[in-house]
Amino acid sequence: MTERNSSSTANDASSNALLDFSGLPRFADFRIDQIDAALDVLLSTAREALLAATDDSTAPKWATVIEPLESATEQLGRAWGVVGHLSSVDDSPELREAHNRNLPRVTQIWTELGQSTELFDRYKALRDSDEFAKLSLTRQRIVDNSIRDFRLGGADLQSPARERYAEIQEKSAALGQKFSENVLDATNAFEWIIVDPDELAGLPQDAIDAAAADAKRNDKAGYRFTLQFPSYFPVMQYAENRDLRQCLYTAYCTRASENALAPTDDTQRLALDNSPVIDQILQLRAEESQLLGYDNFAQVSLVPKMAETPGEVIKFLRDLAKRARPFAELDLEQVRAFAKEELGMSTLEAWDVAFASEKLRQQRYAFSDQEVKQYFQLPRVLSGLFAQVEKLFSVSIRRDQASSWHDSVEFYRIERNGTLLGQFYLDLFARETKRPGAWMNGARSRAKRLTGTQSPIAYLVCNFQPPVGDQPALLTHNDLTTLFHEFGHGL
Repeated sequence: MTERNSSSTANDASSNALLDFSGLPRFADFRIDQIDAALDVLLSTAREALLAATDDSTAPKWATVIEPLESATEQLGRAWGVVGHLSSVDDSPELREAHNRNLPRVTQIWTELGQSTELFDRYKALRDSDEFAKLSLTRQRIVDNSIRDFRLGGADLQSPARERYAEIQEKSAALGQKFSENVLDATNAFEWIIVDPDELAGLPQDAIDAAAADAKRNDKAGYRFTLQFPSYFPVMQYAENRDLRQCLYTAYCTRASENALAPTDDTQRLALDNSPVIDQILQLRAEESQLLGYDNFAQVSLVPKMAETPGEVIKFLRDLAKRARPFAELDLEQVRAFAKEELGMSTLEAWDVAFASEKLRQQRYAFSDQEVKQYFQLPRVLSGLFAQVEKLFSVSIRRDQASSWHDSVEFYRIERNGTLLGQFYLDLFARETKRPGAWMNGARSRAKRLTGTQSPIAYLVCNFQPPVGDQPALLTHNDLTTLFHEFGHGL
């Protein structure tokens, strides 16, 4: 991504990339100091749309209430979505500060919209009007769901409960962001340098090469291992050095906790401890539930979902556990016996499970994740994935052009009979500026507007091992299923 320290703060689409909604996000033109100015405009526009929609002279119709309000808030969501996306995949101190500075006022506008009794009344009036029956089933569902969401957003609350609900939303948003930042910072705070190659016994060559390349990038001698998953998991699965496995496992599982191995500085470690963050989030969720008239947050969460009650969910999970547990216990016992008899481990510790399981799999089934990886070269996997999707849905997937936040990001378009259906960014490789995990987010939603149909754009994000040297990136079978999973979300 290009430098983000330009002094441009103009409030127009030509100079502020966040205000241009004519096409794709302009990542190459984005600057951090554009965020405040863009939000000034978009928040003002959203509030003006709210005032217009709730004016006494405005009839409760789709075209006069919902269409203009959704258009205004959709632009706000798209602009803030770019900021949130970049904070997840291209974090920096400057971006983090700007994001956190603006998060309260973005949260506030969504709370204002959700708590607007005047807007709530407009939606209810539309549902009770003759026009409602003339709307498409999709638009009727949108109205019904919006009325449900108004109630969940506190529109029925009276002061001082309304104000307290708004405070809870702002605090919860800040705590959620803090939680993610702590995990990323704690992940990046740990490194383990190995100089002696003998300590790398059992590790596949691509993992060794990646560790050597990482050490070189960080001006370190030898091999650098981190808690980024592509660095961490090969150690757990293949390293014969049990102490190394124990060290990395402990560091990985205690990230962002009071017992974390890194950072070693007590003050910094406590600053990254997510335990009080979790406690506060749970307390706020419990209070929010009480304000809305529910016994607990699980009930609130289930309102828009298929299950009716938390008891229904618990019953399902316990039944599933009851059926699965005997097979899991049998598997674990077999791994324990193998580890004791074949690997000389009197006890099977948590950091031994992946290692012993891999050894057992190789002996019993002549199957190795490392060997299978050779067949899952990323270009071949993408070609196969796209071919399956093209066959299933009678579409074509082709490379497309767009600016992005990193050189490794690719961009594609999906068409049917020459008509654009959607586009997506593919950001597959782990970086220290990128939060862990895999996810799909929307950059722009599909929508039917008065001005025409808007095609969707998605972000598909994973954290795979990047290619080393001239060799293509290799995926594990788990990587493969993750990629297909996220692509399914995108579809």
